[in-house]
Amino acid sequence: MKRTNKILAVVSALLLFSCSEDQYTDAVESSIIDTENTAKPSRTVTSKFWDFNNLDEWEDASQNMNGLINYFTENGNLNIYTRPNTWDRPKVKSIATYTTGVYTWRVYVPEMGVGDKASIGAFLYNDDTHELDFEIGYGATAERNAVNAASDELLAYMTSQANPFQSKVVKVKRAQWYTLSIELTLNSKNKYIAKWKIGGNTVSSLQLNYGTKEKFKIFCSVENLNFIGDHIPTTQNYALFDFVEYRGN
Repeated sequence: MKRTNKILAVVSALLLFSCSEDQYTDAVESSIIDTENTAKPSRTVTSKFWDFNNLDEWEDASQNMNGLINYFTENGNLNIYTRPNTWDRPKVKSIATYTTGVYTWRVYVPEMGVGDKASIGAFLYNDDTHELDFEIGYGATAERNAVNAASDELLAYMTSQANPFQSKVVKVKRAQWYTLSIELTLNSKNKYIAKWKIGGNTVSSLQLNYGTKEKFKIFCSVENLNFIGDHIPTTQNYALFDFVEYRGN
């Protein structure tokens, strides 16, 4: 019996060595794949696209709403709106967080009420000192005069709330679709460099003093805010978000 077992072992070894290199490689690769599937390793997200047929992977982030939901999806758009004579702040945010890459919002900017303190927001938020914004609204009279805004124009602010603070403003036409992007890359010291783009053109840039330890959630909003007009809104303001996209780099 012992002699028979030895013979079988030798035969098995010879059969193993007689396998082709490809067969051996396939067996090894199959083993690796099975191990990975069993372990379910995490993978870095390289791209995401939300077309707003629904709000999957988004959650409510509203303020001052007392439980009201001032947004809905319809015809592939996310419609967010505020009521007149309120300080409504409806908004949604991504459930996941992200770091370097290009963040893009396709947004319809309507007429908006003349002098209304209402802002359309497309922004990245970690906390109050790590926040990067697009905010679009009518603008206060003094600010409109400073940039010589015409009656058919609104003001678009590109802001870093801190670390360091910076806010720049450009004029945009009312009742238009815009593609807004924030691009985050890293410098040699692994600190973010932020670029704000409208229609693919860079309109503001800033070296930040923090890096990927600070991760961002993506926000879409329309908020009645004090800084961006002359009076509490007297009309219902809204925005349409056609899509949001994240592309890692």
